[in-house]
Formats: sequence, structure tokens, C-alpha cells
Amino acid sequence: MEAQERRLVLPRFTFDDAWALGSLLVELARARRAPVAIDIHRAGQQLFHAALPGSTPDNDAWIARKRRVVERYGSASYLVGARFRAKGTTFEESSRLDPDAYAAHGGSFPLAVAGAGVIGAVTVSGLPQVEDHRLVVAALEQFLG
Repeated sequence: MEAQERRLVLPRFTFDDAWALGSLLVELARARRAPVAIDIHRAGQQLFHAALPGSTPDNDAWIARKRRVVERYGSASYLVGARFRAKGTTFEESSRLDPDAYAAHGGSFPLAVAGAGVIGAVTVSGLPQVEDHRLVVAALEQFLG
């Protein structure tokens, strides 16, 4: 996962890029018939949101919780959770953060721009956490292709 973060750095990230990446995620999710919600935030502003058939309002709550982890730690939500597990604990037990506001579950990935660092997050919710993570990574890989 750390290698993914090093590799998936964007040259820039504009409003048009948010639309293109979000639309690509919708296309990939529809092809998989994935019941997900998709969100892209940059610098505290929501630039893209889509809710596909089968998603629920609960997915939006998960998106917010996972995105906050990326914003706080600057790393993928799944990677943050894995780092806690590697220490023999869990994010919920050891982070001292409100679990109603933060969730270190897979599906939110940092939007890192070369020379600027992490400027936002792209998040998916609705699948098992590893699948949410993989869907976002697949979209970023194709987007950067």
C-alpha cells in the first residue's frame, strides 16, 4: 500500500480532473455492478459525489469517516488501519479519535500532487473494505495511465 501511495501521485488536480476521475470511478463501479457511493474532496470542498444503485445513506457516513482519516494521517484509510493492526492493536482502540467521526477502513485514498503533497481524498464506500480500496486504486492507476 505504501508503494501504491508513492506511485499514484498526480501532476495536478483540477475541477475537471475531479470530474474525470469521479466519472471513471462511476464507470468502473457500474461495470462491476458495485452498490457504492463515490466522493472526491479537495482542500475541504466536495468536487464530486455519486451514489449508485444499491448504495445507502450509510455509505455517505462511511465516506466522511474514512476521508477524515486520510485528511488527518495523509495516508490511505486502509493503510492507516493496517499500521495499527501491525502494532498488535486497532485504530479504534489506540487512535484516541472518535469512532463516529473517523474510520480506518479501506476505501479512501489520498490525492497527492507532485510538489504539493496530499491535497484531498477520493473515497468509495459500499463494498468490503479491501474491495473499496482496490476500486479506488484501479481508478487512479487508469486515470494516471
